[in-house]
Amino acid sequence: MFNDLITRLHEFTVVFYAFSVLLYFFDFIHHNRKANRVAFWLLAFVWVLQTVFLISYMLQTGRFPVLTIFEGLYFYAWVLVTLSIGINHLLRVDFIVFFTNILGFTVMAIHTFAPMDTHSHVMAKQLISELLLIHITMAILSYGAFSLSFVFSLLYLFQYDLLKRKKWGPRLLRIADLEKLERLSYILAVVGVPMLLLSLILGLQWAFLKLPGMPWYDIKIIGSFILLTAYSIYLYLRTVRNLSGKKLAIWNTASFLIVLINFFLFGQLSTFHIWYS
Repeated sequence: MFNDLITRLHEFTVVFYAFSVLLYFFDFIHHNRKANRVAFWLLAFVWVLQTVFLISYMLQTGRFPVLTIFEGLYFYAWVLVTLSIGINHLLRVDFIVFFTNILGFTVMAIHTFAPMDTHSHVMAKQLISELLLIHITMAILSYGAFSLSFVFSLLYLFQYDLLKRKKWGPRLLRIADLEKLERLSYILAVVGVPMLLLSLILGLQWAFLKLPGMPWYDIKIIGSFILLTAYSIYLYLRTVRNLSGKKLAIWNTASFLIVLINFFLFGQLSTFHIWYS
């Protein structure tokens, strides 16, 4: 019973960590200090939970927890979170904090969901199933964000065309202004990209555990990384190159075609992604 409780707390820690990474990404792209503060306090909460688990494990075993891979992974994740908090508090180098936490989240997920010797066989199977559930849920949520982003870009192009042809009327007034449509499309892409990235991290972890002979050149995996790259380029064009307007909306619309291809076509061509998935 106690082990089940500890396992559940580890899973909640991963969820809090995921939210922290998402908010750090939002700050990384959008320079939002409020998101940075919330992400920091979520990360601090993750550190508190990790520290409590670490100390309790040391008291239980009577030694420093670095003698096995299972122990080493957890201590490594704790070190990364500790360094992230220290860098964020002392040096204010936010970009390093974001990328460090991507690595820390990966290590934490590996530690939590890997069927190590400390888990029973039944619990290990349950953890792997829950890992798959979280992976699929986050992937679908990212697809939902990309879908709404696409809708706003499509409305942008429609509104842009009406204005260019000077088609004034009630239809024009019912659509939001171009600046608002572009901003909403961008924000939803900012939400979708890190969510897809975390989903891919968890999905690869599940595949490594469940399908050790899985071909890593599977069309679904390749398609997912192409999709991630397409939307990352969109964010790069928007934030670094300061591209805006019609060209950016067209790029976002084209990127959504990859979402449809990856979801409907590549899912059928994949050797294992058949909602097993």
